[in-house]
Amino acid sequence: MKTKLLLLSLLTFVFATQIQAQNRTSVNAMNAEISDNLDLRAVASIFGDSKDLQDFERRLNDPELQISNLDLNNDNEVDYLRVIETVENRTHLIIIQSVLDEDVYQDVATIDVEKGRNNKIHVQVIGDVFMYGENYIYEPIYYSTPVIYASFWSANYRPYYSSWNWGYYPSYYYAWNPFPVFRYRNNININLNINNNYNYVNTRRSNRAVVLYNSRRSNGYERQNPNYSFSRRNANVTNRYELDQRRGSKNGSSYSNRRAATSRESGTQRVGSSRNYSQNRTNPSGQETPQRGNSQRDYSQNRSNPSSQETPQRGNSQRDYSQNRSNPSSQADPQRGNSQRDYSQNRSNASSQAAPQRG
Repeated sequence: MKTKLLLLSLLTFVFATQIQAQNRTSVNAMNAEISDNLDLRAVASIFGDSKDLQDFERRLNDPELQISNLDLNNDNEVDYLRVIETVENRTHLIIIQSVLDEDVYQDVATIDVEKGRNNKIHVQVIGDVFMYGENYIYEPIYYSTPVIYASFWSANYRPYYSSWNWGYYPSYYYAWNPFPVFRYRNNININLNINNNYNYVNTRRSNRAVVLYNSRRSNGYERQNPNYSFSRRNANVTNRYELDQRRGSKNGSSYSNRRAATSRESGTQRVGSSRNYSQNRTNPSGQETPQRGNSQRDYSQNRSNPSSQETPQRGNSQRDYSQNRSNPSSQADPQRGNSQRDYSQNRSNASSQAAPQRG
């Protein structure tokens, strides 16, 4: 009987262990949120730092920067991202494609660059609908005019079309393994140009870019996985931005939080000095300030406050002199001031005490 109970207990333990092992099955790429692996703010950042589209493609695939973490074909290597361009008049449509296999590409994002009638240039980075959902758009505001703008509207400009393909990559490139998402996010926060602003919007500016894109779209990954669109992966939200809001992610605000924290830290000495100086001029009860500020502050107090305390010597001379002329009951003043006051009293006071003998 004991043997049967022992055997039954052993079988139960083995069965429970197998169930736990099944529950710990690793999450494969089809169950992960693929939009976590390419931050469009980072794309906008390196676009503003590039000198041309060839340099932009190099930065996208730089093994040192590691801007992308996409592995759509599940070969445990981050996909190469190629860049192609279509141009019509004042509109440049730049398409970023993930290279999945020979002649198989998946668009992951587009960049609309358009010059308005007032010659103001607008840039929008738009996530692919399959990858990021509807109208997931970042509009960068660059702190200085990007160098890449210079060549876009030249008379002899030729649209850029990447010459790299599956198995044929530039010498600087080598494939690396995808990171865990938290590591990728930390890497992106380091590589973002914090001098720029990255504003989320949900309206595409350029209608012309939409027309151009409809004839150039590549969706190799989408065709292979038709049931894995963003709307199916995340049924309760419209796009990646709403997903971040829903799951309480701080990814979208990490840059602004870091920038605000940076500006709250100690500033330069010159800024600090200016602030203290202005406080000294406006706050009579302020604490000790730099020496020059004290001189000006105390001087103005002496002229306006008869009961002021001891001030620098020059300020006292001017203050006491004015008191002697206006206050007959003033106390002992500097010698010159006393001489003038006593002299005027002698001439105006008929009942003055003993005068000089000649008088």
